[in-house]
Amino acid sequence: MLSIGFSNQIMLLPWGVVIGASLAAAVWDLRSRRIPNRLTVPVWVAGLAWGLWTDGLAGAGDSLAGCLLMGLPFVLLFALAGGGAGDAKLMMALGTWLGLHDGTLAIVMVCMAGAVMGLAWAVVRGRAHMVAANLGRIGWSVWFWRMGHGDALEAGRPVSPTDATAFPYGTAILAGVVLATAWRVAWP
Repeated sequence: MLSIGFSNQIMLLPWGVVIGASLAAAVWDLRSRRIPNRLTVPVWVAGLAWGLWTDGLAGAGDSLAGCLLMGLPFVLLFALAGGGAGDAKLMMALGTWLGLHDGTLAIVMVCMAGAVMGLAWAVVRGRAHMVAANLGRIGWSVWFWRMGHGDALEAGRPVSPTDATAFPYGTAILAGVVLATAWRVAWP
C-alpha cells in the first residue's frame, strides 16, 4: 500500500489539477475541436498563484519557466505548422502548475503520447503515407537549412494538411499528463 504524507499530498495537488484540466480539455477537444480560453486562462492564473503561494517569487519564477518550457514548442507548432492555439495555451497553463522540473517530465510524456496517438490516428484514417511525406519534407528542410540552401521554412510546409489528418491533441495531452503523473508517483 502506498503511504503518502501530508506534505506529499500537497505536492501532488498540482498533478491533480493538471489531470483535471487536461481531462476537461480532452473532452472539449473531442466534442468541438477546440480548447477554450475559459479553461486555459483560469488554470494559468491559478498555477501562477500556486507557485507564488508555495514558494514566493522563486515559485512564481518556476511557474513561468514551466509555462515557457511546456508552451514554447506548441506556440512554434501553432505559428509555423498549423498546430492548435488551444493546445499551446493549455500546455502553458499546465506548465505554471508543474514548474520546470515536473514540466520537463510532462512535456516529454505528452510528446511521446502525441507521436504514438498521431501515428495511430493516421493509420486508422488511411493517411500514413501523408505523415511519411510530411516527415520527409521536414527532414529535407532541416538538411537544406543546415547546409545553408533555400528557404527551410517553406520547404518544410506540410503536404496537403486537412482536417482528416489532424486529431484532437487534447487527448494526447491528457494521456501524456497521466503517464507523467504515474511516473512521478512511482519515482518521486
